[in-house]
Amino acid sequence: MKIVGLMSGTSYDGVDVVAAEFTAVGETLRMRPLGHRELGYDEELRERIGAVLPPNPTTIEAVCRLDNALGAVFADAAALGVALAGGHADVVVSPGQTVFHWVDGGTVHGTLQLGASARVAARVGVPVLSDLRSADVAAGGQGAPLVPAFDALLLAPGDPDAGGRPGGGAGGRPGSGADGPPGPAGSGVRAALNLGGIANLTVVAPGAPVLGYDVGPANALLDAAARRFLGRPCDIDGARAAAGRVHPGLLALLLAEPYYAASPPKSTGKELFHPGYLDERLASLGEPVAPDDVFATLTELTARTVAAACARHRVTEVVAAGGGVRNPTVWGRLAALAADRWVLRTTDELGVPAQAREAYAFALLGWLSWHGLPGALPSVTGARRAAVLGSWTPCGPPHRVVGVVPPHRLVVLR
Repeated sequence: MKIVGLMSGTSYDGVDVVAAEFTAVGETLRMRPLGHRELGYDEELRERIGAVLPPNPTTIEAVCRLDNALGAVFADAAALGVALAGGHADVVVSPGQTVFHWVDGGTVHGTLQLGASARVAARVGVPVLSDLRSADVAAGGQGAPLVPAFDALLLAPGDPDAGGRPGGGAGGRPGSGADGPPGPAGSGVRAALNLGGIANLTVVAPGAPVLGYDVGPANALLDAAARRFLGRPCDIDGARAAAGRVHPGLLALLLAEPYYAASPPKSTGKELFHPGYLDERLASLGEPVAPDDVFATLTELTARTVAAACARHRVTEVVAAGGGVRNPTVWGRLAALAADRWVLRTTDELGVPAQAREAYAFALLGWLSWHGLPGALPSVTGARRAAVLGSWTPCGPPHRVVGVVPPHRLVVLR
């Protein structure tokens, strides 16, 4: 089964596109990557996305226009994915762009992703799976993170030929085994780390339920600082952070954020870590901080919060992905904090391109949903039950029922 996966994260700088072929052999699910690409958003679209994100005021008209604009971009991305799949795909997974995650008192009450899935289905002519988070929220979960279902299978301990059970068992833990190399620390506590706009961690330990949650900002505040001080989307290669020094007072103020002390399950986004959040902390500090020192301090914040989470779970290996792995300053600080504590490497070594891991994960979630299997792990999201994810947008009837004549009238029986 060939599936195209799309992903647009909290950095909203573009959409990652992948194509993969999935084959089930007993309890083993084999994934053959068929290629990946990245389509960058133009500056106007990035500004339109940023304009509807909290705490900015917006209108229903602006949301509707953005929904369709994103749908057109995702349609182009899906067409590219079908080309990567050799001109044919069975399913496209288009989770959309998250613009709001409604969290109140640690409980998620709703979530909203934009991306006009009907436009995607009309363009590529195959069924489209979208709105993947809502089913888990309806079951009492956080609706995020969802990628741990992929991580749990990829990093599961045991004989890789034994296979993993997609969809998970009681308590939301997939069966042991994965079709891939177990890695040098395969018998210990393994973790998958994503360094996107938000840093999230999946912890896979032998004999224990899978854990996963959003740790805190990875690139979200760094990118906010880049827009404020540099007029650019990001600090390229972490150059300004490398030139600065950590400001102890600002770091202490940032580390005092209550979110870090909250217990999982938990999820967050730019509803909390938005540009105004950084502005407020800088203002409350009561003294000026050089821009380079702001970048250095935010880099240290990302590295320390991630390292603290890894230490809390006593991990022996961290497999990382996301845009943050391309930032040598962030990566260098993580490597320094990991020294003699855990192995740090990227998902590329497991055959999953670090820049496309989440898109491949959503492709796998599409395979699960297509087969009626749950993709959210209750041990991760806190849901009451494991939910089958997403809403399907058909491209038309999959088949015509034999012998059914198109009706020309309706009679109401009494």
